Amino acid sequence: MLSPTIISLGGSLVAPDAIDLSFVRSFKALIEAEIKNGKQFVIIVGGGKAARRYQEAAKELGVDGKEELDWVGIYATRLNAELVRVAFGAHAHGEIIIDPSALKGVTARITIGAGWKPGWSTDFDAVEMAHIAGAKKIVNLSNIDFVFDKDPKQFPDAKKIEHIGWAEFRKDVLPAEWTPGVNVPFDPIAAKRAEELGLEVAIMNGKNLENLKDYLEGKKFIGTVIN
Repeated sequence: MLSPTIISLGGSLVAPDAIDLSFVRSFKALIEAEIKNGKQFVIIVGGGKAARRYQEAAKELGVDGKEELDWVGIYATRLNAELVRVAFGAHAHGEIIIDPSALKGVTARITIGAGWKPGWSTDFDAVEMAHIAGAKKIVNLSNIDFVFDKDPKQFPDAKKIEHIGWAEFRKDVLPAEWTPGVNVPFDPIAAKRAEELGLEVAIMNGKNLENLKDYLEGKKFIGTVIN
């Protein structure tokens, strides 16, 4: 596989409450248009709200182990990913990839990935798949336009960040450790690994697919770049 574009697709874009068919159709159309221009994609799909809801339900049922809660979230990512995979039909590799090493030798224009094992967020999966595929950039699609220096929902004076280095991002924006279901721009363990590998991550609002198209075509885009 020759340096595909790696996309970490937030599960809450696929299924914010119910499944967002309009988004899935539009995302599908964009990616299929891009592969006609010779591009190749690895798309790792997150669990989003579904994962968090199932994890909260598990907690209500008395589950408090990180590993058990992580498994619940992992299977939510796989369900979302399987929907995205079948939506692409024959363009996509015939099964979702969960172990990044299984990416070796895959030649499909579109490969869909999902959560692998406890302790690995889909952000971390995306980083490892970028490493396996020889890619140097990851697009992280979520429901935010930018990373902010603090939560803009709680702090009206929060400032957007358009560019930031990994060391500063990890120190000033992220919590110290990963916990299942945590809602952060990019998970701390994945950020550490991305810094080690010298990767660049662009975080942007996945709902704005024209903006994603601009990024894929090397044009100016709205979002935060971490490198």
